[in-house]
Amino acid sequence: MAQIRRSPRRPARGAPIVRRNTVRLPPDIAAKVRAGHPWVYREALGQRPSPEPGTPIDLIDAEGEFVGRALFDGDSTIALRVFVRNPDVQIDGRLIKERVKAAIALRKRILDVDKLGAMRLVNAESDGLPGIVVERYGDYLVTQLYTSAVAGLRDDLYDALEAELSPKAIYEQRRYRSLGGEAPRQAAAELVRGSAAPVELEVNEDDLMFVVDVTAPLSTGLFADLREGRRAVRQWAKDRRVLNLFSYTGAISVYAHAGGATEVCAVDVAAKAHARARRNFAACGFDPEKPEHIVGDTFKVLARFVERKRTFDMVVIDPPAFASAAARGGKPWSAVRDYSELIAAALDVTAPGGLLVAASSTHKMSALEFEQALADGAMAAGTRLQIIDRRSLPPDFPTVPGFPEANYLKFAVAVRGS
Repeated sequence: MAQIRRSPRRPARGAPIVRRNTVRLPPDIAAKVRAGHPWVYREALGQRPSPEPGTPIDLIDAEGEFVGRALFDGDSTIALRVFVRNPDVQIDGRLIKERVKAAIALRKRILDVDKLGAMRLVNAESDGLPGIVVERYGDYLVTQLYTSAVAGLRDDLYDALEAELSPKAIYEQRRYRSLGGEAPRQAAAELVRGSAAPVELEVNEDDLMFVVDVTAPLSTGLFADLREGRRAVRQWAKDRRVLNLFSYTGAISVYAHAGGATEVCAVDVAAKAHARARRNFAACGFDPEKPEHIVGDTFKVLARFVERKRTFDMVVIDPPAFASAAARGGKPWSAVRDYSELIAAALDVTAPGGLLVAASSTHKMSALEFEQALADGAMAAGTRLQIIDRRSLPPDFPTVPGFPEANYLKFAVAVRGS
């Protein structure tokens, strides 16, 4: 680790440099890092030689004062991920052990972990471990590594997890992104510790059961971050006809049925997702054939419903952030660009006085943009919305002030006007 030094010839104030594993940050970026933001983007570094991925880098301000210590990422638009803001603390195995222990202790203190078979144990930057996510599914752990910069910390991470939890196995997903922002084609999760898990594993959430696959390349089949949203659906579903769009493995459908919905219709482009949804219904002791499962593009299905004048008392939309042109019949989907169009289409099949339940889980759509999409969609549908319920990330997804990207989930329940 290079020592921080003032250069005998000071650069222009705020000019970023990379010298002996030290980066001088512009004043605005230094202020954000001090306030808690853990990322420094590559553009802030200028055209400088790059060290090896995972190299510790000291961050200093225009006056040469220490700001933080980060790991260098050679492949991502996020060039530096800040781990510490104390010059006496190193990024090493001891730090990893302490932060894993603290993250797990927090969950045990604030949650009834026995009621949650699926939960997040380490929430990356918000638990002081940038680029590292750890989730628990029963007795198995799934780690998600978002940067090659943390590759050298893997053994320390897994040692710490085994010491704290003694899991049956630990699986690893690598979700590195290129400078262009694209994620590589995902392979199955790699077994890095312990014995192989069954292909289908049942885990509980509240009084319900869900089938997950911890070896899956992208998602195990149950998104822990939408837990409070699922509970909201259960609360509001009683005696309502529910349409679940982008239904995936049917967790929302299960919660709607458990809440007393008179009808559940699920729409997803993948028949395989509906097969998993049926298994989830069966795992909960419900009739797997009770819901109506429709395979198809959401917009095309909604257009058919409009033609047939079919409406619902509750419509739930939780779309992916992006979808390919092939999946959309030649038109690629973007949550930020097209969300208002989806709102309008969903409202066309929502009965007057019915509920629209809308979710967005991409940090690229701000809370303000989400609200505007709801307003624009309602206007396009010739109606109005009144939000009566909002839900956020659950407690096992803590966020830190100064890092708004961590608070990415938007969820609202709104009443459609007459």
